[in-house]
Amino acid sequence: MSGIEALLREVHSLDAPASQSGWLAGIDSRATILATFAFILVVVSFNRYAVAPLLPMAIFPVVLARLGNIPLTRIGFKVLLAMPFALMVGAFNPVFDPLPHMELMGHAVSGGWLSLASILIRAALTVAMALILVASIGMHRLCAALDHLGAPRVLTTQLLFMHRYILVLAGELGRMTLARELRSQPSKALPLSVYGSLLGHLLLRTLERAQRIHQAMLSRGFDGHLPMRQIQPWQWGDTVFLTLCLGAFLLVRTMDLATLLGRLMLDVAS
Repeated sequence: MSGIEALLREVHSLDAPASQSGWLAGIDSRATILATFAFILVVVSFNRYAVAPLLPMAIFPVVLARLGNIPLTRIGFKVLLAMPFALMVGAFNPVFDPLPHMELMGHAVSGGWLSLASILIRAALTVAMALILVASIGMHRLCAALDHLGAPRVLTTQLLFMHRYILVLAGELGRMTLARELRSQPSKALPLSVYGSLLGHLLLRTLERAQRIHQAMLSRGFDGHLPMRQIQPWQWGDTVFLTLCLGAFLLVRTMDLATLLGRLMLDVAS
């Protein structure tokens, strides 16, 4: 049961920091969402060979995580889980783009390696920012803020259902695993053919559970839309927070801060 319990803890832990007290909890959820969207747009707008100019963008997720009392180790572990998918996207870039693009410590670096590094950095920054957004405001506040920002109600409803269905799926999987361990040796590995049967039974159990939940919701007046919680009014501090974030993004996008800092350090050293 340790694997299933760990999965449930991971799902619950993503919303756990949202209930903690912190400076970020006082910021309107809409301001946090708009800042996150602006951050992602700025990250993807860089040149495909940009590596050093992207590095200053990592300051914002770190600062936001500290303001929201979110452990950076937890975010970093989840980011590492997503890195293999980003690596698959740009794995063949060094093969298709072998021309030298710059020189590093006396060695020529091709454009393919630079674009691969840029893809990995972009993926790490965007995934980290998305995780911090969910962990800082929670899924329910996130959907409520998206609804107030004009997002389609179908989208926000599906997000909430997906979030809850993950918990239902993990719970059913945990009960099936417990039943198997009570009827067999827990340490004995199952044959590959048994996993197909387990997945089939898991699908049937979750479908039946979903149908019972849907019938219960219909009997309570469900009309296809979940009621969204009220959010706090927009405050002056929210405007200041969003303005500072947008200004910082504009500064990083228009100026190569990494190169300027490197030149400054060389001048000081000399």
